[in-house]
Amino acid sequence: MNNKTQALSNGTWVCHAQKGSRSKGFFFGDNPLDFPTTILYVQISISALLTSFLQFILNPLGESTFTSQMLVGIILGPSVLGGGNVFADTVFPMKSFYISETFAFFGVMLFLFLVGVKMDISVVKQTGRKALVIGISAFFVPLILNMGFALVLQRTVTMEPKLHKSIIIIAVFQSMSSFHVIACLLADLKLLNSEIGRLAVSSSMVSGVLSFACLSLAFATRQSLIGRNKFSLPFMGISMFCMFILIVYIMRPIMLWMVAQTRKGKPFKEGYICYIFVMVMSCSLIGEVMGLHFMLGPMILGLAVPEGPPLGSALVEKLDSYMSLILLPSYFVFGAARINFSLIKMKTVWVVELLTVSSFCGKLIGTVVPSLYCKMPAVDAFSLGLIMSAQGIIDVITLQHGMFLKLIDEESFSIMALSALVSTAIITPVVKFLYDPSKRYISTMRRRTIEHALPNAELRMLACIYQEDSTPPIINLLEVSNPTPKTPIFFYVVHLIRLSGRTAPVLITHRPGKRSARTFESHDSDRIVNAFRLYEEHSSGGLIMNALTAISPYATMHDDVCTLALEKRTSMVLIPFHKQFNELSGAGVLDNNPIRSVNQNILRNSPCSVGILLDRGTLNTNVTISCKNLYNFGMIFVEGPDDREALAYAMRMAEHPNVSLTVIRLVDHNMKHSVHRDHDMVLISKCKTAIAGRKQHVYKEEHVKDSVDMINVIRSNSMEKLYDLILVGRRHDSNSPLFMGLTEWNEFPELGFIGDMLASSDSNCDVSVLVVQQQMLGSDRLMVSDSSFKSKGKEGSFSVVDMPRDDRVHPVDY
Repeated sequence: MNNKTQALSNGTWVCHAQKGSRSKGFFFGDNPLDFPTTILYVQISISALLTSFLQFILNPLGESTFTSQMLVGIILGPSVLGGGNVFADTVFPMKSFYISETFAFFGVMLFLFLVGVKMDISVVKQTGRKALVIGISAFFVPLILNMGFALVLQRTVTMEPKLHKSIIIIAVFQSMSSFHVIACLLADLKLLNSEIGRLAVSSSMVSGVLSFACLSLAFATRQSLIGRNKFSLPFMGISMFCMFILIVYIMRPIMLWMVAQTRKGKPFKEGYICYIFVMVMSCSLIGEVMGLHFMLGPMILGLAVPEGPPLGSALVEKLDSYMSLILLPSYFVFGAARINFSLIKMKTVWVVELLTVSSFCGKLIGTVVPSLYCKMPAVDAFSLGLIMSAQGIIDVITLQHGMFLKLIDEESFSIMALSALVSTAIITPVVKFLYDPSKRYISTMRRRTIEHALPNAELRMLACIYQEDSTPPIINLLEVSNPTPKTPIFFYVVHLIRLSGRTAPVLITHRPGKRSARTFESHDSDRIVNAFRLYEEHSSGGLIMNALTAISPYATMHDDVCTLALEKRTSMVLIPFHKQFNELSGAGVLDNNPIRSVNQNILRNSPCSVGILLDRGTLNTNVTISCKNLYNFGMIFVEGPDDREALAYAMRMAEHPNVSLTVIRLVDHNMKHSVHRDHDMVLISKCKTAIAGRKQHVYKEEHVKDSVDMINVIRSNSMEKLYDLILVGRRHDSNSPLFMGLTEWNEFPELGFIGDMLASSDSNCDVSVLVVQQQMLGSDRLMVSDSSFKSKGKEGSFSVVDMPRDDRVHPVDY
């Protein structure tokens, strides 16, 4: 296979019999593998399947997709399976190379177009000072260090003539970085929404833009030197400028017109997508005709595409999976076909590897030093340095183009491509081990709960909204939480939107009187924000609200929520249950599994208490609580911290004049003394004292001995019919007689045993349910299972957090 690629690269003439491009079929006497079209299908299938298989094996180890793709290319390349044997002659014959390699380059062209589509240039303009300094430093420090080191090696070390000639450009290639490589790595590691992930994305955009400009200038200069016309460099510069004008001032306005013609919520027209594809082909053709790289035009066009929905999202939806899973692996096969171990000499290896180590150290120093200067923790700064040092497909494409222009030879390409593979394969698991964003949410002492809040202190809450339908019940739940000037609520609402059509996650702060520059996403959130602002105006100073929109992947969406909850010191996060219920029938009409995963991640990582609101329409009303005569709320208390948190919240609700609260405590006298009993009794006593003498509130105890008794008590008290909202704790001891056997019937573990029983499809309950989980401390997270808590020797100690009354709500900016 290597001889074939060398023959093609050197322009060798090879004669072979041509039977046509398509086979008539095996039963008509043709061997399908004698025809290039059939061989193309085989090559694509093998590369795609092998890549998926390696990803399945390596991803749990923390490896990125790039590692799997490069390994497949090496395995199918001349150094392993493709090295002059029956397999190579059958699957990778020379006659298939023109078609297969053209198809692979077509896939790369679409890939680079999507790179531009996903990239939001405005982020570069909005980059903070820290990211700007880190990005500039991460570009110049390795470049200066590596070029200086290369000059020293060139003058002091005896090396191969080809290496001696190209050592400076090798040093430049090793120093470059790419935004998309960093973004893809962060997505694979699920760190896009983390603090370090956002900083890495912003910094890599700065260094990536500088690298792109540097490489474009280098390639244009090289092409002008090998051209016959001495005026080729100015002509290429003029041509590039004309292409830029064509894309920015003709093609982009056309795409903006297409976006304007697309109604909100309607799919992007197929005809418009076809026009975009024609633009991609045209830009690639123009680049080739003018002597530019055929990938340059599509990449610039991708940057000009309006990011996000509807156009960017539609393009990514239609192209991303097919391109990344089918077309791109075939490119790596032909890219890695030029990696040949037999050409590598150890003398060249150590010179190139010295430059590799030098560039790695330069990127590390250029990232870590300014990070430490900005008072970032040492481990985080080192992790950021490793992330900024990673390499990927853009680096391989750059090396291939450098080899095509004779800037580097095949031996140097092989060594640098292998170095990119090895360095990235080492970096990704190390970063995964060193940096865990959930660690910052874990507290061993600090309590952020309603139960442990100071009397009459303001309540800080954060509500997550996935869909507009969740807004009315959340607002009514807020009002029944009794926001008054004496007991105010500092409230944050975040509209969570799935990231689509871009790589970098976005956090938008909605300020009164200001319109976000990201008009499409902010327009989606406008009605939600306006509803909460209207309620804020009518709350007479009892509620202060701050609204945000978070656009991120489902896999890391919880990081936005947990980060906001941590930074704003909230006592509770409110999240809607992933199933929505029909008001009339009570049947679930939506089961969104990605949202369910987000909720589970929030429960697992939240730095404060969490409430899951299962709305059945009893809170979803256009009539506010203050206009109703009376709301009947029920509270089921068994034992444990979650039940205490639910009771503490219910006691706050009971202060509202239009709320009637009934607390039913289930008591099992046969149970041994519980470790939670003393803490439970303290809060129960406070509850009795608080509601004493108030006729609308009721406290009663029911004696039960097993799960059957408990279910009968709940149904005999007509809890499923009398109340507008039922509050329950989430976690209970699964070994308790009251919950024995319920584990097997637990359909939704995130709701706990009682919440799941009230939410189950065979339940006659048509009441809204609020399931509460109290903040888990560090020790709790290790000892608590997903659906129940286990008894421990003693309850964790805690300290009460005093949140000053004058600490107002401030917007969050990244």
